[in-house]
Amino acid sequence: MTVPSRPIKLMAQIYRKVLPCVHSELEKWKQKALEIPDPELRRQALASIETKTFHCEGGAIYSLLAGEHLQEVVSFIVAYQTISDYLDNLCDRSVSLDPADFRCLHQSMMKALTPGAAADDYYKLRENRADGGYLQGLVSTCQHVLAQLPAFQIIQPALHELAGFYCDLQVYKHVKKDQRVPRLIAWFKKNKAHLPEMSWYEFAACSGSTLGIFCIVSYAASRGDEMAQLVNRIKDSYFPWVQGLHILMDYFIDQEEDRVEGDLNFCFYYRNEEEMINRFKHFIEEADTAIEHMPDKNFHKMINRGLLGVYLADQKVARQRNVRVLARKLITRSGGSGLFFFINGWLYRRIRQSI
Repeated sequence: MTVPSRPIKLMAQIYRKVLPCVHSELEKWKQKALEIPDPELRRQALASIETKTFHCEGGAIYSLLAGEHLQEVVSFIVAYQTISDYLDNLCDRSVSLDPADFRCLHQSMMKALTPGAAADDYYKLRENRADGGYLQGLVSTCQHVLAQLPAFQIIQPALHELAGFYCDLQVYKHVKKDQRVPRLIAWFKKNKAHLPEMSWYEFAACSGSTLGIFCIVSYAASRGDEMAQLVNRIKDSYFPWVQGLHILMDYFIDQEEDRVEGDLNFCFYYRNEEEMINRFKHFIEEADTAIEHMPDKNFHKMINRGLLGVYLADQKVARQRNVRVLARKLITRSGGSGLFFFINGWLYRRIRQSI
């Protein structure tokens, strides 16, 4: 199976090969979530699947890089993203605000990237614990897929590095409100020397994506013998710029919702809208430059444009006047390919809601 390099071919393969696989996997996890004994854990597990399906749909596009191993890689991506979304729900709605609890929960994301690692009690610091093996089932699925990859030992350090950033972010951003920004700034200062010029909140955004992990695993499934040369190139291409663009778009469309809920939103820290849009454009340019030396670079450029198009097509944009105006500027900046994905994303979201 050749990696698509044109928008129409990409969308055809997504609809024909990727989405049916994703929905089949999610249905399995939904059935397992329905069997969770604890009502609160069951509610959050089901909510994470029902409201964040598009995270799995988007992440699973990388399975098109996995050649004949597409099915197994979709299985990994859906399981890993489902862990991420489920834990995000648990932390967002947590009463404890205990960083040790959040760290304990997120150990599951590191264990998922460590085949052979023993199961742990990820809930040991919280009252709601009876999940009927749901979280460990997700972890074991990820471990099983990774264990089959001949190049796994080569890619594991990069996977752990990216997941380490992700888990740190989830811990620091969910603690007591008055501790969030100081912890995030201190964390940024520790890593600043190894980063291009950016703010603490942009670094946090770059850390909050799973795309680099999905890209590395997908290539390891189809190009195992090349991964010694490829793995760091992929990691450095996706972190920070591509991942940062992904998460900044996520926060961009969530501004009104986060303002109402009092949730942390990294877009609130820009001095004004002009600075925010200029930085978004900078992230677009840097992401394009970063993937210039990637294999299948046209595919990765389409993903960049697709991220912009799909996020900006979200109905949340239409409900926020300022965001809508700024979104038009970003769509214009993303060119014909971005417009194609914007229209496609707009139609897909509305067709799904009408079914």
